Amino acid sequence: MPTAGDTFITTLKRAHLEWGAHRYTSSRGTVYGEGYLQIPRREARHIGIYNSNHPYARYTFNCSSVDGFLQNVTLKASGCSRAGDAYAKQFQGSGNLKLLGDWFNYVGAQIGDKVRISWISPTDIEIEKI
Repeated sequence: MPTAGDTFITTLKRAHLEWGAHRYTSSRGTVYGEGYLQIPRREARHIGIYNSNHPYARYTFNCSSVDGFLQNVTLKASGCSRAGDAYAKQFQGSGNLKLLGDWFNYVGAQIGDKVRISWISPTDIEIEKI
């Protein structure tokens, strides 16, 4: 489980910035403005970032951004690299898949930019475009 002081950096790709439009699946229609933050597998294992497949893990976190655009919103650790895996592969807005897309737009995020995700406490994270 994450603890205060845990941190990792992820690099933005087109799929992260255009999640609802740049897709390799036809499971649903195009939705512009969605975004997510990738959680590298090694970081998920090292920090203990789980999805809802783990029966006792926390997978929602309070999140604020260093720039002040996001303040105490809820991010959900979700997805997995193979069916049933308990390690999360992304952060997304909980109930709002456009939450991070709006933040990407606010900070002018582009492909190749880096985002630092830091735990302030076991339940609170802070994100920053660096």
